[in-house]
Amino acid sequence: MRRPAGYTALASAVVFALLFGIIRAVEPFDSATIGVLPATLVVERALLIGLVIAGLFGLYWLVLSSVLRTTTKRRAHDVRNVLRLIFGTVGTISVLGVLTEQWVGVLFSLGVLGFAVTFALQQPLLSLLGWFYVMAKRPYGVGDRVRIGEAKGDVIEVDFLVTTIWEVGGELVSTNQPSGRVVTVPNSVVLSEEVINFGGAGTEYIWTELPVQVAYESDIEFASAIMREETTAVVGTEMTAAVAGFRDRLAETPVELEVNDGPTVNVKQSESWVELQVRYVVHPRRGQRTRNELYRRILDRFREHPDRIAFPVSRNR
Repeated sequence: MRRPAGYTALASAVVFALLFGIIRAVEPFDSATIGVLPATLVVERALLIGLVIAGLFGLYWLVLSSVLRTTTKRRAHDVRNVLRLIFGTVGTISVLGVLTEQWVGVLFSLGVLGFAVTFALQQPLLSLLGWFYVMAKRPYGVGDRVRIGEAKGDVIEVDFLVTTIWEVGGELVSTNQPSGRVVTVPNSVVLSEEVINFGGAGTEYIWTELPVQVAYESDIEFASAIMREETTAVVGTEMTAAVAGFRDRLAETPVELEVNDGPTVNVKQSESWVELQVRYVVHPRRGQRTRNELYRRILDRFREHPDRIAFPVSRNR
């Protein structure tokens, strides 16, 4: 659909150019006027404006179609916005130049106007600056799961002034799942508050922990082994690939960290029980589903060995 629209617009631009040439050569309206302006001048400017709009519109669609064939859906969103900004700016200046026939004056006026609106539109301009920052530094993109200020969720659109997020968690949902609400965050927020990208370490996966409480009388080593086995059964294959991505990313930085190939279990002491925390890698969008499956599998395995693993009985649990 994009290429036919682009070709149609370019064909229209050619027609406008031919008509402009004919009007300029023949001058069929002689001394006729439209209002206080000569009819020939009005028609010529109208044709030039049509030529500019149709030509830029056609070029926009053709360039966009060519770029989108060689890029991902996430990049396509950013490319579309950048092209809109470029062609929109060129189109506005061109139309004003045709109307006034003073290109230098138009550019100067836009500069003076820019200084004036800077004070009147500080927040929108900061948001536009934030958009440039997002495009240049790539703290997040469409499809990423992020936390921007108080908002957390999946980015569904990054516009010139705002970022739109499909909320995860929030006030309505206690689990790490979509709430159904859409949150609009001004792009200026990325310049003043922290931005957390849950897939920003060079891979889409994140490290997380699942805590399970057992009594002090339990065989801690045996319980820990069960947790590692069940976690490996659920995320083992996926974790191997994710850890390789982490190591590649770390190799590009001066940071030295020990990254385990498989799940590990950390032990935390409490007043009434021992908390075993199994650490593993998971995709953010499958975090809650994976936790649910791990809880069921681990608890079922624990119940099979009541002589070696006991659950806390304190009411504080």
